Amino acid sequence: MVYYVGSRDEHPEKTGFAHLFEHLMFAGSKNAPDFDMPLQNAGGENNAYTTNDYTTFYEIVPAENIETALWLESDRMLSLNISKKALSLQQKVVVEEFKETCLNEPYGDAWHHLSSLMYHTHPYRWPVIGLIPEHVENAKVDDVRSFYRRWYTPNNAVLSIAGHINTKEALELAEKWFANIPSGPVIERQIPVEPPQTGPVQKTVTANVPASTVYLAFRTPARLDPAFYPIDLMADILAEGHSSRLYRRLLKEKSIFSQIDAYLTANLDPGLFIIEGRPAEGVSEEQALQALWETLQLLQDELVSDRELAKIQHKFESTLVYSELSILSKAQNLGYYELLHSAEWLNEEVNAYMKITPEDIRQAAIDVFQPNNAGTLIYLPQKLNTPAAV
Repeated sequence: MVYYVGSRDEHPEKTGFAHLFEHLMFAGSKNAPDFDMPLQNAGGENNAYTTNDYTTFYEIVPAENIETALWLESDRMLSLNISKKALSLQQKVVVEEFKETCLNEPYGDAWHHLSSLMYHTHPYRWPVIGLIPEHVENAKVDDVRSFYRRWYTPNNAVLSIAGHINTKEALELAEKWFANIPSGPVIERQIPVEPPQTGPVQKTVTANVPASTVYLAFRTPARLDPAFYPIDLMADILAEGHSSRLYRRLLKEKSIFSQIDAYLTANLDPGLFIIEGRPAEGVSEEQALQALWETLQLLQDELVSDRELAKIQHKFESTLVYSELSILSKAQNLGYYELLHSAEWLNEEVNAYMKITPEDIRQAAIDVFQPNNAGTLIYLPQKLNTPAAV
């Protein structure tokens, strides 16, 4: 079950609610006060995860016990138990998670810094877990119930079923368990558009971290923008495996970094391209960043070879194919693509990737890897005794 609600749908002074509901949805409902026990008795398991844009809940059960999962999902969609006791318990769990993963873990607050560095208007300016733990800690029952009634409704959800079941039976069961649930209010999002970035931004943080680390962030188009596809492939060219450019050039050949990676957030609204690396011993943060920029410049100056591009494209295609071998991945992909565009787009989008040319990659590099489109975050260990600066 994919609910079209994430951290971007929260109020700036009440962040972390979508992630809170990732936990609250297991607190029990009117006819299933204990969510886990019936599922375990049916031989099933479950989990959930939250993103900036959506929240996914899933169950894996023997095919003959699928109605147990559908009953549980429908009951918590219709009548979740949001009592003071249930809320208080989950608040403590979420706040403790915030402290463990963000406040007490080295680099754990990186997304807090990156989000606020790269966004100033759009709600991506706070991370999924929330801006500060007090927003969840001080949440009122009425506020939480209001958030539930607004977002966790049939008209804001996608149900996907994969496994040993035919379409007719699946549709009948979906009708049986969900047809009588009121659709909920009409969703009208008014998410502010982030203005164009007009110059480079940088932040240096002195923290209790084991080693210096640098992050380069660039704004990218939204997930369904045609310009997203060459950028996605470019991320693989730079950081997919030991033959990738960043690993081969900056780690193996020049020993500039001891660790390096690159990835896209792939958000529904314009997102980020992130490169993060730990400079090798004896290499300054400035030297490491200069080496990164030089490597990115090569993508602007020279066309990638047809062979290099084809290798990445075929790897993408094979990854998509192999993901279909997992029933869980199949169900998750169907739900995600239906929310994104349409379930059919899961099989069609690969064509957009296969049509990308070396010139498309070069143009993407020119468009994205610009100083005025960049944000730099530098972590320095406290032992360096260097004051934090923005």
